[in-house]
Amino acid sequence: MYYVDREQIENRLKQIPVLMDAAQDLKQNWNNSVVNHLAQERALHLAIEIVTDVGSLLIDGFIMRDASSYEDIIDIIAQEGVLNEEVHTGMRELVQLRKPLVQSFADWERTGLHPTVQQLSGLMPQFAASVRSYLERELV
Repeated sequence: MYYVDREQIENRLKQIPVLMDAAQDLKQNWNNSVVNHLAQERALHLAIEIVTDVGSLLIDGFIMRDASSYEDIIDIIAQEGVLNEEVHTGMRELVQLRKPLVQSFADWERTGLHPTVQQLSGLMPQFAASVRSYLERELV
């Protein structure tokens, strides 16, 4: 019997609409200010944390193989049937931004709206739907 912390997963997934609102606001009102740049970095960082937290909770709950990196979290849940190829590719690209955002933030290029921010509104709801669908299939 699996112990999957659905409450923690759902708590994280419920933050996605807030991030989508922020991403939409950034797209519509982009003015290249320091505040806009910092806001987009925080939105990207939170999106990454949601995806990796949910992935880790799925891996632990369903006793999947241990992940060796943030990218591996995404690969594992894709291999286990949580994500389709399109969502897997998008989530992997998102997660690859974690190191530059968190560890190399002083070198992060602040020249405009990051392309990934523009993709979040399509990707994150698909991620949430994929996770919820997987939980419904597996925990019947």
